Amino acid sequence: MGIPTVVDRMVQQAILQVMNPIIDPTFSNSSYGFRPERDPHMALEQARTYVAQEGREFVVDFDLEKFFDRVNHDILMSRVARRIGDKRLLRIIRRFLRAGLMQDGVCVARDEGTPQGGPLSPLLANILLDDLDQELGRRGHRFCRYADDCNIYVESLAAGRRVMESVVRFLEKKLHLRVNREKSAVATVGERKFLGHRLLLNGKLGISPKSVKRAKEKVRQVTRRNRGASLVQVIVELNRFLMGWVLYYRYAACRAELIRMDEWIRRKLRCYRLKQRKRGRSVASFLRKLGVPDKQASRLAASGKGPWRLANTPQAKSAMSTDWFAAQELESLVLKYDSLRS
Repeated sequence: MGIPTVVDRMVQQAILQVMNPIIDPTFSNSSYGFRPERDPHMALEQARTYVAQEGREFVVDFDLEKFFDRVNHDILMSRVARRIGDKRLLRIIRRFLRAGLMQDGVCVARDEGTPQGGPLSPLLANILLDDLDQELGRRGHRFCRYADDCNIYVESLAAGRRVMESVVRFLEKKLHLRVNREKSAVATVGERKFLGHRLLLNGKLGISPKSVKRAKEKVRQVTRRNRGASLVQVIVELNRFLMGWVLYYRYAACRAELIRMDEWIRRKLRCYRLKQRKRGRSVASFLRKLGVPDKQASRLAASGKGPWRLANTPQAKSAMSTDWFAAQELESLVLKYDSLRS
């Protein structure tokens, strides 16, 4: 990330507001990232059409290695100059590209890349990658691109391999961009992810396992036991993240996954609350207040089980039930999903 100063950010935003209405209409219809009135769900819908209606069951999925850090300034400026004739504006844009970065109090020179964080960077990225879009369109390929995430849909594995070789050659020779061959592949659509989703052969969407893993990692960070934050604060932070997460995946067929996620999150919160009680006597007192019989509460607290195991016991589940969490204002993923789908 490269965050411009306040003045630079204001100037970049002013340039963007003038350039974008002129340049954006010239971009490919298969480009969806950082464009007005376009979003990831539109890209996913187009991809579904290629798979379900045209029978393109294979995808060429290539990964641009550190794209925003590796953009060649000369190549980018030559593409910008095709669309802008004002030399003063071109000089300003190049100065933004070459501006140094402050890292640990030291100014670091930059001779390549267009760092994320500035208002102008997304438009410049689209200008550069529009060469790729136009080349794919000229060849008649079916593709969807969102920023540097591009998938090309083909009818066979052999065709996909040919496309992969030619596209990699184009990117590396014409645009001087590096393709990460370890992360790139030709495979059936269900084996790869696009914008955090899995695309199934029947055209339906699912959540990719990596997206679920990243969401759980975020939950683990919020509910880590040594935070010292109140349960109320933890739930507020979780709600803020989880509601945005499920809103993004609302078109995916993932209800069963969300049910499992809800159960896992409640267990994490039960573990967090029990850990806060620290001593066995305090745990027993807490469970009694929530309706657990006296003997069961005392026996459970003295069992020697850790908070994670205690959180999965029938007594803890009964005390801190779904209704109890609803009273604490914890939002349910599956309920939110159902309301968005209805």
